[in-house]
Amino acid sequence: MKQFRAFVIKEFYHIFRDRRTMLILLGMPVAQILIFGFAINMEVTDIAVAVLDPSPDTYTNQIVERIDANSYFHVDYYVHSQNEIDELFKQNKIDLAVVFPSNFNQDLIYSKEADIQLISDTSDPNTGTIIVNYATGVIADYQKEINNISKNPPYQIATTTRMLYNPEMKSSFSFVPGVMGLILMVISTMMTSISIVREKERGTMEVLLASPLKLSQILIAKTIPYLSLSFINLITILFLASYLLGVPIRGSLFLIVTISTLYIFLSLLFGLLISTIAKRQVEAIIMSGIGLTMPVMLLSGMLFPIENMPFLLEKLTHIVPARWYIIIMKKLMIEGLNFTFIIKELTILIGMTVLILALSMLNSKKRLE
Repeated sequence: MKQFRAFVIKEFYHIFRDRRTMLILLGMPVAQILIFGFAINMEVTDIAVAVLDPSPDTYTNQIVERIDANSYFHVDYYVHSQNEIDELFKQNKIDLAVVFPSNFNQDLIYSKEADIQLISDTSDPNTGTIIVNYATGVIADYQKEINNISKNPPYQIATTTRMLYNPEMKSSFSFVPGVMGLILMVISTMMTSISIVREKERGTMEVLLASPLKLSQILIAKTIPYLSLSFINLITILFLASYLLGVPIRGSLFLIVTISTLYIFLSLLFGLLISTIAKRQVEAIIMSGIGLTMPVMLLSGMLFPIENMPFLLEKLTHIVPARWYIIIMKKLMIEGLNFTFIIKELTILIGMTVLILALSMLNSKKRLE
């Protein structure tokens, strides 16, 4: 019994001396519960609205005021044509457009019936549907209010819905770009980090470092095979998404493949950075696999709208490469936009790639400890 107790105490000493293990055992559960608790929010808030009202009147103004006063909405734009609405959606400046007909006032007064068109971006079907339901509820409350005041026959305000980019409301349209961002990031990072750490564990890294090649050349050379394998994964995913799941590829296939290749290279470099930190394969697996999966799933907009998150958590999403990659893929694949609409996101991905490459090179050492 004494020997058993001594052995248990010895194992505790080993764990307490290993700061990385302590961080994984005690820190990761806390981080995950905080991320889950704050990031998982099925409500949609901070909804930007554009209004197209060719002939403003008392009724249309009151409806717009009700929408703007609602805590979920804020009316940011008053437009004069359908083209302006389409342009605002392409630039991701609005989430909902409210379109009144030119004869709204006359229809409501004389026929007691009038229509309002609600236009929503359903490249994310869940979010688009929730937004339309919110707006429909506000309009229904207004209809009830004026009917309680009026002694005439009840007014009927009907809403017609136009779903942009995904009229059939297929969940795969939003699911596939998110899964692409998750798979390419986690798999690519894990492959590179484990490969290099395995060389360290076996002692073969010293042989490689003794060669005439520079350290940077050795590390980049080790990532090239994984870049090729990840590229095959990309082609497979695109093929299955298009022909099996029915996800359209409306934008430039060349841009999709080129930017995805950049994203894969960024992920491989991130694995390279992890390999300079981890000393054992199990550490590399935990850091690249478990450590990346949750942030990518919860902080990239893959599952939950980023706009709903608390301020600090929303700012934290800016350093998650998958966030920008998923936005680009939705714009290219689902919305069919061109290069000019992804310049911001592409610039951020390029900047992240350069930064991670520099950190990896600086953190690598010519001599193994």
